Amino acid sequence: MSKKSASLPLRVGVIGCGNISNAYFKGTEPFGSFVKITACADLDLARAKAKAEEHHVAKSCSVKEVLSDPDIDIILNLTVPAAHAAVNLSALKAGKHVYCEKPFSLTTKEGKRVIAEAKKRKLYVGCAPDTVLGGGIQTCRKLIDDGAIGKPLAATANMVGHGMETWHPNPGFYYKFGGGPLFDMGPYYLTSLITMLGPVKSVVAFAKTGFKERLITSQPLNGTKIKVTTPTHLTGQVEFRQGTVASVTMSFDVWGHHLPMLEIYGTEGSLSCPDPNTFGGEVLLLKAGEKEWKPVPLTHSDKTGRGFGLADMADAIVKRRLNRQNGEMALHLVEVMESFTVSAKTGRRIDIKSACKQPAALAAGLPLGSIK
Repeated sequence: MSKKSASLPLRVGVIGCGNISNAYFKGTEPFGSFVKITACADLDLARAKAKAEEHHVAKSCSVKEVLSDPDIDIILNLTVPAAHAAVNLSALKAGKHVYCEKPFSLTTKEGKRVIAEAKKRKLYVGCAPDTVLGGGIQTCRKLIDDGAIGKPLAATANMVGHGMETWHPNPGFYYKFGGGPLFDMGPYYLTSLITMLGPVKSVVAFAKTGFKERLITSQPLNGTKIKVTTPTHLTGQVEFRQGTVASVTMSFDVWGHHLPMLEIYGTEGSLSCPDPNTFGGEVLLLKAGEKEWKPVPLTHSDKTGRGFGLADMADAIVKRRLNRQNGEMALHLVEVMESFTVSAKTGRRIDIKSACKQPAALAAGLPLGSIK
């Protein structure tokens, strides 16, 4: 990071100008006092130029150029999952802090290399999802911390559907290594559980592939068949270090269901959490002895979007504190997800070796664009 930018806002260079980048350009707008996107880079220079023009970013360039730009403090890595670890390493070796889309890496081994490089260079690493910083999950976190459901005993998290081939324009990568429901959608649910309950102790799981081929019915690849090479239905038990046990199911093989998305069960009540792939949603609370679920007003803003975690990391860099969506938690999540498949293959319970701190809760009532 250049000496000129030792104060906020820090300057951000985007690598990867695909569809998800639009959410970050929009989501960082309220956090202009923390971060400013000043460059767009992509392997496709025309796409980088188009994205820069669309969002009024001054510079579009190659990946090599943005990495060598002395005026860039943070690289926002929005590349495809298979490239996440490699781009993260390149950014760190170029002396940049890096914030990455989920998943942090496809294996624990490559994730460890990123963390080691960051520590060696005394640079920050952050990773999505930052939906956990939205009003929905933060309200749930506050309710748990305030004792609204007593001691959390159990939880359930379910992301079940029938895949992406009916609507996604190019769904092939969802059915290959690094894809599937666990690595694609699991980060939202598992990061929410870690945010509310703390780090994971162990995992035991089962996995299968319900359909060996998928037929694309969306455009422009309508009629194309996809060979499935990754598990598409995973279910298991996740034990947290503080004692809670969660039942988790992630599936692209289910046509319909009545499962809750995310619920926490405590000694004094139950908590129904909103969709963890959003920044808001309805929170419901059922107290012990009552029969009706009651809606709970959100204590935190649900108007925020992708980029909150990036802004929080910029603030942490300047104030020299731990960022909430930090690399250690991202690595912990990768190990948890990888342990699902290891447990399924070996039939063993897998103890999680990595550790992370439960991220600090946000203060209630903060206005949009504020961090405390």
